[in-house]
Amino acid sequence: MTLWTLTLGGLPLPEANELSQRIEDDWRIEPSAVSLSETAADEWAVIAYFADRDPADFAGTLYPGTVAALPDADWVRLSLQGLPPVKAGRFHLHGSHDRARPGGISLEIDAATAFGTGHHGTTEGCLLALDAILKSRKPRRILDLGCGTGILAIAAARATGRQVLASDIDPEAVRVTRLNAARNRACVRAVTAAGVISREGPYDLIFAIILARPLVALAQGLAKKLRPRGVLILSGLTHGQAGWVFAAYRNRGLVLNCRIRRGGWTTLVLGSP
Repeated sequence: MTLWTLTLGGLPLPEANELSQRIEDDWRIEPSAVSLSETAADEWAVIAYFADRDPADFAGTLYPGTVAALPDADWVRLSLQGLPPVKAGRFHLHGSHDRARPGGISLEIDAATAFGTGHHGTTEGCLLALDAILKSRKPRRILDLGCGTGILAIAAARATGRQVLASDIDPEAVRVTRLNAARNRACVRAVTAAGVISREGPYDLIFAIILARPLVALAQGLAKKLRPRGVLILSGLTHGQAGWVFAAYRNRGLVLNCRIRRGGWTTLVLGSP
């Protein structure tokens, strides 16, 4: 089947990130997927994918860009070839096409119908933060909010030997997380939920890879769910968004332990007094 793309290029990362979210949420065009691609130093393109030409052409009237056809190909196989193994501290992420990983904790995650293969700066930053935390403590109660493919929940469960709660607003993400947890022999309970689950917690460690504005809206709820001396890891933030997101959590009494930058993305590691 031929896929059609709408490409809008030459954007700085913050603008590209906001535009991709706007296109993905646009009910008038309903793209099959939206991605970002770095085209030059500090320049990014937003690419929307469509199953047919007509919706691609219509989207092009709303978001002026270039409409083109993708040639028929085994895109799953090609996408896997383009995902080399990733090392983040003690964690080694790889696809099923590349299983030979020396030492550390090996996590097998394939590209799927939910966000997250570990090749994005947001996920890498969270894994590096988890690796640093594990050098001094082993959290008991852990939440992965907005779990995507479940990488962080699986990594935490494998490293601590404890059950981790993973939640996502998207039922497909929850399904994929369960499959990945089983494949990686990780004790993960995945549930479909929006926001912080009121009856659960408090937690020693919370991951939240979402977008900046939802993270600000969740500041009070997440701060309340954190145990004393607990750690909250926030990501999905451009460098420019990190400051005002942190301000929302500082107003709830949390302190900044460190920030990790990978590519155009910042991960905030916050602590509860």
